[in-house]
Amino acid sequence: MRRYSTTSEQAPDPASVKLFPGQRAPRSDWQTVRNLLPYVWHYKWRVMLALACLVAAKVANLGVPVLMKRLIDSMNITAGDPRALLVVPVGLIVAYGMLRLSATLFTELREILFSKVTQSAVREIALQVFRHLHALSLRFHLDRQTGGMSRDIERGTRGIQSLISYSLYSILPTLVEMALVIGFFVLHYDIWFAAITGCALVSYIVFTIVVTEWRTHFRRKMNELDSRANQKAIDSLLNFETVKYFGNEEYEARRYDENLLNYRAAAIRSQNSLSFLNFGQQVIIAVGLILILWRATVGVVDGKLTLGDLVLVNTLMIQLYIPLNFLGVIYREIKQATTDMDRMFVLLGTNQEVADSAGAQPLKVNGAQVRFRDVRFGYEPDRTILDGVDFNIAAGTTTAVVGHSGSGKSTLARLLFRFYDVNSGAIEIDGQDIRAITQDSLRRAIGIVPQDTVLFNDSIYYNIAYGRPDATREEVIAAAQAAQIDTFIRELPQGYDTPVGERGLKLSGGEKQRVAIARTLLKNPPVLVFDEATSALDSRTEQAIQAELMRLAQNRTTLLIAHRLSTVVHADQILVMDHGRVVERGTHAELMRARGRYAEMWDIQARAAAKGGEAERSADALAVDVGDATQDA
Repeated sequence: MRRYSTTSEQAPDPASVKLFPGQRAPRSDWQTVRNLLPYVWHYKWRVMLALACLVAAKVANLGVPVLMKRLIDSMNITAGDPRALLVVPVGLIVAYGMLRLSATLFTELREILFSKVTQSAVREIALQVFRHLHALSLRFHLDRQTGGMSRDIERGTRGIQSLISYSLYSILPTLVEMALVIGFFVLHYDIWFAAITGCALVSYIVFTIVVTEWRTHFRRKMNELDSRANQKAIDSLLNFETVKYFGNEEYEARRYDENLLNYRAAAIRSQNSLSFLNFGQQVIIAVGLILILWRATVGVVDGKLTLGDLVLVNTLMIQLYIPLNFLGVIYREIKQATTDMDRMFVLLGTNQEVADSAGAQPLKVNGAQVRFRDVRFGYEPDRTILDGVDFNIAAGTTTAVVGHSGSGKSTLARLLFRFYDVNSGAIEIDGQDIRAITQDSLRRAIGIVPQDTVLFNDSIYYNIAYGRPDATREEVIAAAQAAQIDTFIRELPQGYDTPVGERGLKLSGGEKQRVAIARTLLKNPPVLVFDEATSALDSRTEQAIQAELMRLAQNRTTLLIAHRLSTVVHADQILVMDHGRVVERGTHAELMRARGRYAEMWDIQARAAAKGGEAERSADALAVDVGDATQDA
């Protein structure tokens, strides 16, 4: 017999959780079930065989007490009669044992047949959700809450297993058994047996549904607080360093405990209402049992029923009582499972925003010329980021984009990768509008070395090989050598198998940048984007990395987004952006002669660099003096 917990309170009510941007509102339970059916019906022959085994198991289960009745009735002999062994119904005893064995056999066959259906449906839906999340726009991932979303996916896949398990292993068998028992009472006994059984069942079901719906708001509050506590905990752990920097461990613990206290109060109220529901269900079952046993006992006293009939009626009611006793729990579990699944299906139905157009073709690279043609874009309708940006990057050349923070520089890279679609205008590669080509082929053609390199919590080898997962080990090592990081890696105790930690925190900024360069070299794309790739580094590390970036950019079409002007002097073309517009363009020499915005920025940075150099030299001199004094002492 399957065991069910009477205190399972896991699923959030649809009304308790805020939707992600672009998501539609939760649907009814039947709509959620209809979403699941195609995945299950894909294995329709297994489903039908499993249902046949289910019915066969319940028919065999019903035959067990019937045979017991006949066995009892046939044993009406006098004690000590020497003919007793001759009248023992051996056939009925063997049939009784075979029926019990058959019920178990058909039940296990049903589980064997349906296990593949359940696990396959979970796998297909989970994989589809995972792929869909990667297909969603950057806007979605900037707005999402990782803790809540991961909880939705976890609950959703568990909800599929729960729904199928409870439906096939509990609800359907119980309904089949109820129909068989009531039908048997109608055919072989007076109508009162069927009437009492039917009334008890209807009362139980109605009471369960009404009270469970009343309890919904308790569950809703409890699960809302559960999700909130989980989100706060994950957010705090993801920002571990910030918490340590400010010594706010106790503050975070108090904030988390506040959510736990609220959750505890809501869970207690929910448990109290659950106890009321369980007690009411037992009252209905007890009344039904008393009435039907009273009716059977009266029949035996009146001579209308035999002792075997009394045993049969009692056994049938007990067989009904056990699954019926858990029907309320099962109903709650199914309601929770459909709620869990609905959150996942709502996530699956989130608008993709940036999708391949019908008939999109792979990108055909012929030199990799990039053109921004009168591009206008804003993250929000009332806030323009790019206003008529128009420029061309000739194949194999480097174009640098500079400007103050918020001028729209990094937005160019996001649009080129098609994380967003332009509001108007077009971006073209070799004359092909990137909206008319497949996103997969577009992103294969572009490599990026970002300002903040985020690594997977895996080995250095894995993170370099991520640029081209099918690369050989020799190719990975060659890329590391070209990025000037091979020597550093080999000096580590675990070499290329050294773990880099969460987001690569075990490596320094320069080491992470070299890993990013290595994996971009391994990818070997025709178009490169350097998005302020060295702005977070010190001057010495920046000079070393900059030389490697220049080697990487040779003979490739390169978009260089920078804040420090000293890193762009070699560019074939420099664009100066301000408030979403290109206000100046030309080479470094041309822009310096023009004495415009670029020259002004250069002078400011040159003065700052001079002051910084003096301070650095003073610090070095001080270090030397301190060292000499220490030696003298």
